[in-house]
Amino acid sequence: MENFFKLKEHGTDVRTEVMAGITTFMTMAYILAVNPNILADAGMDRGAVFTATALASAIATLIMSLLANMPFVLSAGMGLNAYLAYTVVSGMGYSWQQALAAVCVEGIIFIVLSLTNVREAIFNAIPATLKVAVSVGIGLFICFIGLQNAHIVVGGSTLVTMFSFKSSLANGTFTSEGITVLLAMIGIIVTAVMMIKNIKGSVLWGILITWGLGMICQLIGLYTPNPDAGFYSLFPSGIVSAPASLAPTFFKMDFSNVISLNFLTIMFAFLFVDMFDTLGTIIGCASKADMLDKDGKLPGISKVLLADAVGTSAGACLGTSTITTFVESSAGIMEGGRTGLTSLVSGLLFILSLFLSPIFLAIPSFATAPALIIVGFLMMQQVAKIDWMKDLKEAIPAFITIYSMAFMYSISEGIAFGVISYTLLHLISGEGKKVTPLMYVLTVLFILKYIFI
Repeated sequence: MENFFKLKEHGTDVRTEVMAGITTFMTMAYILAVNPNILADAGMDRGAVFTATALASAIATLIMSLLANMPFVLSAGMGLNAYLAYTVVSGMGYSWQQALAAVCVEGIIFIVLSLTNVREAIFNAIPATLKVAVSVGIGLFICFIGLQNAHIVVGGSTLVTMFSFKSSLANGTFTSEGITVLLAMIGIIVTAVMMIKNIKGSVLWGILITWGLGMICQLIGLYTPNPDAGFYSLFPSGIVSAPASLAPTFFKMDFSNVISLNFLTIMFAFLFVDMFDTLGTIIGCASKADMLDKDGKLPGISKVLLADAVGTSAGACLGTSTITTFVESSAGIMEGGRTGLTSLVSGLLFILSLFLSPIFLAIPSFATAPALIIVGFLMMQQVAKIDWMKDLKEAIPAFITIYSMAFMYSISEGIAFGVISYTLLHLISGEGKKVTPLMYVLTVLFILKYIFI
């Protein structure tokens, strides 16, 4: 392992990498339950999608590990799966087979762009200040996701508001939702205390302790499962389960409309969101892990992007939506993961989940939420690297990038508005020569995207 993953060179060891890999998997295991439910709304077989998601995630993550030696983990991207199910299929009337064809074509284009270093050039063209802002923005974004998953933040008359404990009280006791919110808050404190005490694996222990407290609450009757309301049993329904057949989704892509304008529009929508979600995630995670060199470049990024691209095409062939690098990879990085051994462990756990799905599907979102919130705090620390006063042409686009990611609920939107504002502010201020030609190209492409897609 030392010779292959170069652990000492990266300042890590086997124990740290294994803990990091388990932590990353635990924080993103929810995708195994969520993705089949979303794609089932598009008419896809839920069991086949579960198997496809686990297999595609494992394949892409293992390629990331063995080819790129990076601690990034991949799975079906949230947002992209909803776009496929609710916009492309339900909204535009395409079949899920045609939507998968668009994902497959997108992946093939990504493979070509990765082999020709186009995506690497885009990564390198993004200014250093925006790269730091992306890391901070992801921190705020992933914290918001955690708050939502725990129902600490809910919808309200002000768009979002805090969960009301008062309204949750029924007959003098909390409802199941109120209990899960309280448990998530306890989980945040428990995880924070363990971090302060420098306990190794604090994020993973936080997940397990919060889950364990939930089980106790279910045993004593404080938490009552109600599947119709989205509250499932916190105990696994079993241990071993045979994987569902891939037959209903395997190689079911329909390329009959591949030359139509609408197909191209859909494919480019997938392309744009996936490209800049991936770049943003890699920038943010690599920045926090101090993987970028003095010029702000990530050594070996072409292999990272190639693994991501192959994963997308493989996922479409197996029968799931776009496979992309997950922002939850930052959870493992916070635990010290620095090499492909981290992603190797996560990839193997995805394979294991095919046979132990009852256990992994029982992990509640309120137990993983504290991990996401704490990771958000750690990534937000990068904000100190931004000089907020020296050059406002640099600072303002950084601020726009940060708030766009969280408030627009999209990494790619944050990058888009950051790039556009950076270019325009420099151009209008008479310093357009400081902007690279590729940044101008990206600015035009982003503007055209908002007009036509």
